[in-house]
Amino acid sequence: MLPAHDGHRSGCCTRRQWLASAVAVPFAAIRPVNGANRTRLPPAAGPLDNPLKGWCPYTDAGPIHQPYSMVFLYVPWRRLEPAEGRYAFEEWEQQDWQRPAAQGKRIVFRVYLDYPKLPTGVPDWLLRRGVQLRRYTAHGGGWSPDYSHPALAAGLERLIAALGDRYDGHPRVAFIQLGLLGFWGEWHTWPEEQLYADERLERRVINAYRRAFKQTLLLARYPRGYAGQQDWLGYHDDMFPEDTYGVPWGFLEALRTSDRLQNWRRAPIAGEMVPNQARLYLGKKYGRTVQAVRMGHFSWLGPYCPALEKPPNELFQRRARALVRMLGYEFRLSWVEAPRQVRVTAELPVAIAVRNRGVAPFYYRWPVVLALLTPGGRIARWQELAVDVRRWLPGEHVVRARLTAPDVPGLYELGLGVVDPATSKPAVRFANRLPVKNGLTMLSRIEVVG
Repeated sequence: MLPAHDGHRSGCCTRRQWLASAVAVPFAAIRPVNGANRTRLPPAAGPLDNPLKGWCPYTDAGPIHQPYSMVFLYVPWRRLEPAEGRYAFEEWEQQDWQRPAAQGKRIVFRVYLDYPKLPTGVPDWLLRRGVQLRRYTAHGGGWSPDYSHPALAAGLERLIAALGDRYDGHPRVAFIQLGLLGFWGEWHTWPEEQLYADERLERRVINAYRRAFKQTLLLARYPRGYAGQQDWLGYHDDMFPEDTYGVPWGFLEALRTSDRLQNWRRAPIAGEMVPNQARLYLGKKYGRTVQAVRMGHFSWLGPYCPALEKPPNELFQRRARALVRMLGYEFRLSWVEAPRQVRVTAELPVAIAVRNRGVAPFYYRWPVVLALLTPGGRIARWQELAVDVRRWLPGEHVVRARLTAPDVPGLYELGLGVVDPATSKPAVRFANRLPVKNGLTMLSRIEVVG
């Protein structure tokens, strides 16, 4: 994800968080394997708030009790476009994105037209153009727009284009849910099915999103109809894990029917836990939760998720931590191969084994870098590698590179990092007990001689 709006550059992790995430292990305690250049690297429990994975809670639903790197925002269309063609994106960002719970976090959002129990999200200017609202009583009642009105469809296409202009590649935006149609923007109006949009409008909305977003990844609620034909889309299960598997209408069964079970390899799978049921699904039904994460390759859960529940006991806390480490990616460095001594300006070959212990990849091409640092932490060499971190699927991967040794003799430390383009600083932390300097994980020491 490339920076697109300099005025909003704000990463998910502070330098203090990077340093606190690693417990340093003296290099003398890390033994080479069989006397060769290969050195095993000590494992550790993975970080709990790595970017673009884990919990994605509401910002206004009370205290958040677990580490997190993303927040979830709903927003009505009428707020984003109060007058036809005038988009109030900046006002929304200044208000909702700056809430205390959202500070330093990435944003996942969904725009809605119809949210049961709340006023309509349809702009007044569109109502004046003749779009009718139909009253319903399901889910506490609300107002469903006439999705067949041509002014509504045209307005949606213009809105999506404007969203793309503003948020495609935006450094604060993690992912976007398609939203817009149906109750809560969930692409259904059950049990009032006669109120819902037809497939022609679904197709227009999906095609508009496809045109508008080339970088930021999108998620659809259901892998069915035209949405189920898209190999580039992610999906979100809003009844996780109750309806995730084991029932004919389940989320994974729909993925299977549409041949979308492999979409997780290129776009995220996410879910919202059944509201107010975290204690159940981290309690006696925890096995179902784990199975759902593994089968569906889920990367994050929200807006309702266990982070919104005060842990009732230590078992809940342990399971919450285990679950967030399982979600998405978790990178652990297994070993490093590097010479222990080289001459100044000589070629320095390096190989590093990285195991993804999670259930999904990292979904954006953030730069992977190797660096040589002086004992005081000054960067003497910095090299971006020809490595696509998105290809680190679950399993082990070997990174190979060649650096040029510094032209000043001395002792240097070899560091590895995955850099957040929004901050130009390493942000992804590894599940290892290794020293961290300048956000880089230190792998070995290399002596450069004259």
